Amino acid sequence: MLANILFTLLLIAGVVLFTKKIKSVIRNIKLGRDLNLNNRKSERLQTMIRVALGQSKMGSRPVAAFFHVILYVGFIIINIEVIEIIIDGVFGTHRVLSFLGGFYNLLIGSFEYLAFLVFIACFVFLSRRNILKLKRFHMKEMTKWPKSDANIILIIEILLMSAFLIMNACDYQLQILHAGHYFKGEVIGSFPVSAHLISLLPANIESLGFIERFCWWFHIIGILAFLNYVPYSKHFHIMLAFPNTYYSKLTPKGQFTNMESVTNEVKLMLDPSAIPPPADAPPARFGAKDVQDLTWKQLMDAYSCTECGRCTSACPANLTGKLLSPRKIMMDTRDRLEEVGKNIDKHGADYNDNKALLGNYITEEELWACTSCNACTEACPVNIDPLSIIIDMRRYLVMEQSTAPAELQGMFAKIENNGAPWQFPASDRMNWTKEEN
Repeated sequence: MLANILFTLLLIAGVVLFTKKIKSVIRNIKLGRDLNLNNRKSERLQTMIRVALGQSKMGSRPVAAFFHVILYVGFIIINIEVIEIIIDGVFGTHRVLSFLGGFYNLLIGSFEYLAFLVFIACFVFLSRRNILKLKRFHMKEMTKWPKSDANIILIIEILLMSAFLIMNACDYQLQILHAGHYFKGEVIGSFPVSAHLISLLPANIESLGFIERFCWWFHIIGILAFLNYVPYSKHFHIMLAFPNTYYSKLTPKGQFTNMESVTNEVKLMLDPSAIPPPADAPPARFGAKDVQDLTWKQLMDAYSCTECGRCTSACPANLTGKLLSPRKIMMDTRDRLEEVGKNIDKHGADYNDNKALLGNYITEEELWACTSCNACTEACPVNIDPLSIIIDMRRYLVMEQSTAPAELQGMFAKIENNGAPWQFPASDRMNWTKEEN
């Protein structure tokens, strides 16, 4: 009874802490500007199924795609077993779903094969990061924490899968020995992988029982800890990939949005019937200086970033040695958003720390290095759009700070004076035809 109460308290604490963090993330995302993305629902659903569920964009790197599918399927299916652990933990039962008979045996056997494959996949990914040291995992923005985060998740997965298989091996041996509540008249479950571990286990019932219970507790506590760790790590994409791909940009990648603030200014100049904003209304912001100037979708993009580096490895500016890294843009946006959220929790919504995303996190040099080619958005496996953040921050620099590279300043002046980016007036544009004649 004491164990059941302890388990229930741990379960409640884990769920409460997770819920609290999720509410904080939702609050932070809602700090962004409003954006209506409730159109084309059928197309959005198809995109989510294809990209998030089907992982269609992972195929460009077949080896990584194969092992990622193993981790993905294993994560979803093996955690069905958590349902039984929770029921057993709360009510003090043991393998409560065994009444499913042959189907239960099929489930346990499938879980074991998947656990073994997940075990192998984690070692492959650890090797890619730490032995092969693929370049995109060791770029400038991949500081100590991002590197450690990926390794921590993979090690946790290995430990959880090991605990699951050792627990099953002990349970199987205890059933063979007809030990107490473990044996229900016949061997329950199928153990195609863990059966091979029996030779490594002690032969007496007491030791087997201790190891089985230790692994059982380690497995469920590990899952609850993992659940609460995920929102703080890059693996938050496990949950956010689905809403993020659902709200993907459906218009052509090269199509830019108009700024509502600019549109309203134009209407006031050209439309006599346009209603001006109230006198006490705050001045319109052109572009984005800080995270509150971005849309909620751009902030969701930041939380959804997998830090895989596919965007940066495809970026022509980065490949030619420029300072820009699309992955860093997303990581910086998320870090700044978390900082703003913590300030709100500590000091209130009106607190100003005199910092901003532009300047304190992202430099002008990074922004102007972008070629706006959309290679990053095409490469992202969860349809993140770093370019939209870059463009909005450029808009702020040009329209509010009047700063831009000298080449652009010259072009702006020509457009203002001549109505075109060339240095000659409109009246001379057809002179070339005279020379042909």
